[in-house]
Amino acid sequence: MDHNSGRPSTGPDEVTDWLGAAAAIASITAVGIALGLGLPLLSVILERRGVSSTMIGLNTAVAGLASLIATPLTTPLARRFGVRQTMMACIVAASASALGFYYFTSLAAWFPLRLVFHFAVTTMFVLSEFWINTAAPPKRRGLVLGIYATCLALGFAGGPFIFSQVGSQGLTPFALGAGIILAAAIPLIAAWHREPPLEKSHRDAGFRRHIFSVPAATAAVLVFGAVEAGGFALFPIFGSRLGMDEASAAQLLTAVGLGSVALQIPIGLVSDRVRDRRHLLLLFALVGLAGSLALPFLSLNWWAMAAVLFVWGGVVAGLYTVGLAHLGSRLSGADLASANAAFIFCYSIGMLVGPQWIGGAMDIFGSSGFAWSIASMFAAYFVFMAFRLAKTSGRT
Repeated sequence: MDHNSGRPSTGPDEVTDWLGAAAAIASITAVGIALGLGLPLLSVILERRGVSSTMIGLNTAVAGLASLIATPLTTPLARRFGVRQTMMACIVAASASALGFYYFTSLAAWFPLRLVFHFAVTTMFVLSEFWINTAAPPKRRGLVLGIYATCLALGFAGGPFIFSQVGSQGLTPFALGAGIILAAAIPLIAAWHREPPLEKSHRDAGFRRHIFSVPAATAAVLVFGAVEAGGFALFPIFGSRLGMDEASAAQLLTAVGLGSVALQIPIGLVSDRVRDRRHLLLLFALVGLAGSLALPFLSLNWWAMAAVLFVWGGVVAGLYTVGLAHLGSRLSGADLASANAAFIFCYSIGMLVGPQWIGGAMDIFGSSGFAWSIASMFAAYFVFMAFRLAKTSGRT
């Protein structure tokens, strides 16, 4: 089987629906900006109110819970109400809950608000990625998803910048976040009649089955989610134990983000030219493993670490981009929508597991535990992929 040619390569399948893809990309980029603005905003406000770090972490963890709840429900909702109508309802719900954080000040109210907000955002992510995968033909899927990943990374980077400019006082940051989310409706309305088909009569293939139907993709995003969530949360602690100040550690995280922005389109272009994207995923796991193990040895040279993290961050983010492209090359229609939900579900599991795994390793092994725990995840995925490729090497 040709793993990158699950659909015919002639006729309509060679045409990219740029309007539909642009609408989905623009919508989710706006949501990314709002997320980048809202996450630090809410934490700062809770800390100012004297809420304990443990309770802040518990409230923040509701985001992961909401994602785990939303992912299996997204495809049934979209099948019943339509992709565009479901996305529009999520935009309204996310925007309203964003304002709700300002008007309802009790901590108890923030738990259901977080649940609604992140349920809506997760549903938006699943359906946007399904739309993008559907809009892109096989030969351009990597490019389109590379553009998507780049715009999303810019959105996440833009949110904290906006927060640094408007601060956390008053209605302004909440109204701005809600307005940015509502702006996501504009490109959606512009492409209203380009909605991707999701057959209502299609037999539901089962959300859980798709966790295992394309394991190279779902395992890749699980590792990426764990490394991204745990690595970003605990890197400042790792840096401080190496003797760095907060600014130096934060700038290294910026290098990771810049690498992600810079390399996703080139990675997407390369993925369009390989016969089997799983070989790229294997290579990315190897780079992730090598880069992780190198971190303790680079602690005395900030610039060397920044250069390594720039490349490392971009390549590791390729697990998400290429994993999603691989998913789109294997499935279509309602199966692809369910698989996209399973993809985000695995990403959410990674976000829940990663911080605990890395943090526990640092408690046991000290600063070296940061690198070793991350390396262990890449090593596990590398072995998994090497085994699967060896097992299927005789197939075509």
